[in-house]
Amino acid sequence: MDGFGDTAIRPDLRPTVGLVLTGGGARSAYQVGVLRALAELLPRARNPFQIIVGTSAGAVAAGVLAAEAHHWRRAVAGLEQVWANFRSSQVFHVNARHMMRAGAHWVLALVSGGLVLSPPRSMLDNTPLRELLGVHVDCSGIRRSIARGHLRALALCSTSYATGRSVAFYDGIDSIADWARVQRVGCRTEMTVDHLMASAAIPLLFPPIRIGEEYFGDGAMRQIHPLSPAIHLGADRLLVIGVRARRAAGVTVDRLHTVMPTPGEIFGYMLDTLFTDQIYGDLEQLERINTLVHSAPQAARGERPIETLMLAPSVDPREIASRHVREMPQGLRVLLRVIGGRDESGYQLASYLMFEAGYTRALIELGYRDAMEARSALMAFMSGEKLPQVMTAAGVAQAT
Repeated sequence: MDGFGDTAIRPDLRPTVGLVLTGGGARSAYQVGVLRALAELLPRARNPFQIIVGTSAGAVAAGVLAAEAHHWRRAVAGLEQVWANFRSSQVFHVNARHMMRAGAHWVLALVSGGLVLSPPRSMLDNTPLRELLGVHVDCSGIRRSIARGHLRALALCSTSYATGRSVAFYDGIDSIADWARVQRVGCRTEMTVDHLMASAAIPLLFPPIRIGEEYFGDGAMRQIHPLSPAIHLGADRLLVIGVRARRAAGVTVDRLHTVMPTPGEIFGYMLDTLFTDQIYGDLEQLERINTLVHSAPQAARGERPIETLMLAPSVDPREIASRHVREMPQGLRVLLRVIGGRDESGYQLASYLMFEAGYTRALIELGYRDAMEARSALMAFMSGEKLPQVMTAAGVAQAT
C-alpha cells in the first residue's frame, strides 16, 4: 500500500467517504440491497460517497451511482428495479440455439486442432449486457457529476492482458494525478461502456474488451490492492461491500472433504478467490499500516490513517442459490450440470451466474437486512464518528 500518503490533506478536515464495490457476478445484487438500506438511512438527496470505485459487476453499480450522483437515491432505486427483475438473457445469450452453437464451436475447434475453426473468444456471449448498459448507464453523466461538484472521482478497475497490470480507469477533479505502483496504475480517462464491459469481462466466460491498443479483462484478476484506487483518489474512509460470507471460503457446503471437487466447483472456487480474497488481505494490511501511523507516526513516512467498514453477507449465497436453481434457463442448467457446477454438493458457480429475479431479489433483501442490522455502525461511520474495535453485526467487519 505504498504511496497512500501522497494525497494532500483537504483544508476542511471533513472525512471523504469512499464506496468500494467488489466484483461478484449475480451476487452483486447483495450490494444493491445494502445501498437501498443506506438510501433510507440517509434520506437527503446529496450523494454521501464523494469517491466511488467498482470492479467487475460492482463497476456497473458504480457507474450508475456516479452518473446520477446529483440524485443518488433515484440511482439506487433504478439499480434495484433492474436487479430485482433480472434475467440471465439480459447478461448473456442462454437460449438453446446459442448454447448449442457455442458448444459445437468448441468441439469443432478442439477436434480440428483449430484448423477448421479457431477457438471461441469466450464460453458465453455477453452482447446483451452491452445493450443493457447502453440503456441504463449514462456515461456522459459521470463527467457532469464531477463538474458540478456532486462527485470527486469514479474509478473502474480492469486488468491489461498486454502488461498484466491492474488499471484503475478514473475520472475526477483536476487536482487528482495519475499514479503508478508495482503492477498497478491509475489512468485518467473519459468513461465509456467499454470500460464497464472490460471491468466485468470474467476470464474465459466473457471476451476481453479492446480499449485503445490493449485488451482488458476483469478488474479483479491482478488487483492485489483493491482498496488502493479509492485511497489514491482521496478517500479517508472506505465502505466496502463484499459478496462472500466471511467463513464461506471452501469449495462446497456440507460435503465430505474426501470427495474430489468437480470442474464446475473448482471454477466457482476460482471466481470466489478472484473476487474476494484480495479484499480481506488488503483490509489486514491497511489495519497494520493504521496501527503504525497511530503508534509510531515518525516511522509511517507520511502515511495517513484510513478507516474502513466492510459489510458482507450474513448468509452464504450458495445456500440461497440452491433454492432458486430451477429458475435458471435450461441451457445454462445443462451447461452447469455437464461441468458439475449444479448439484446437491454445492452451488458456488451457479451463485455467480444466476441472474434470475428470484435469486437476485433474495440477495437484495439479505443486503437490506444486514445493513439495517448494522445501521448504528453504518450511520456512525458515514457521519465521521470513530467506531469501537468490535464486530458490529453479522457479516460486518471493521479494520481501523
